[in-house]
Amino acid sequence: MSESARGRGRRSFLKGTAAAAGSLALSRLCGLDALAEASQPSGKKTGYRPLFDGVSLKGWSRQIRETERPGLGVWSVENGVVIGGQDTPTIGSYLVTDETFSDFELELEARPDWRTDTGVYVRTNAQGNIGFQMCIDYRPHGALGGYYGNGIGGFHACDYCFTGKLDANGDLIGLVAEKPSEPLDATHHVPLDYAVPSAQFIRNWNLHAWNHFRVRSVGAVPHLTTWINGLKVSELDTAKMKAPDWDPANVDRLVGRSGHIALEVHGNRPSDWLKNDRWKPGNVCRWRKIYIREL
Repeated sequence: MSESARGRGRRSFLKGTAAAAGSLALSRLCGLDALAEASQPSGKKTGYRPLFDGVSLKGWSRQIRETERPGLGVWSVENGVVIGGQDTPTIGSYLVTDETFSDFELELEARPDWRTDTGVYVRTNAQGNIGFQMCIDYRPHGALGGYYGNGIGGFHACDYCFTGKLDANGDLIGLVAEKPSEPLDATHHVPLDYAVPSAQFIRNWNLHAWNHFRVRSVGAVPHLTTWINGLKVSELDTAKMKAPDWDPANVDRLVGRSGHIALEVHGNRPSDWLKNDRWKPGNVCRWRKIYIREL
């Protein structure tokens, strides 16, 4: 090869490398997680269909979360994203599907602000206040990827929780695993059938970007499995679970064999108002690309 040809080849290589680096930097700037994007179903993925049309809340209804402080939350759609926030003063709510589902896999992306208490109810009643929740408690001492039985025994199924590592300005720069601290009655803690090691969870979590969730619910008394960014993080067979106030026979009566799916904006309890640890005023959670595959 001539010197001029080698020079052209080297310049071409450097040009391509710079373009690739620029593309990667742009994708990071836009908050796009490559793994999440690759694993996210499109409308063409076999068996999946969208639950969110990207432009409206058609097919969903807002529901009161706290009867003693009724409010329907602040829900909007912007640029293909569902945005949920609290009513003033500090009142949460649910956004519930009109349809019901029995056995399925649900896929979506979520991006909560730090210090929000949210989650996805994968089997709930029409009001959204009784059922099985996959937790996205993005706050001090919060569970991520675990499960909670709201109105069906009050169990917390998680092997660890997280608190935030903050910089000098109070901004989140990392997660720190800790022992579960809620509920205060430790007898309602339930060990998961499978939990990914906390260090692996932290490495897999996108701190200030979108995270992709896949949740599978199968069975009349559901067997629940969750993946985040393609990594299996938790599994719980509620039919075999032992916990105070938990009775599998109540599931059909309270929720039904076919239940709704709901997104949650948690309210701040009086004890939270001063600290704002559960939901910082003005914070929101965002959801997008919501798909379901019935099994």
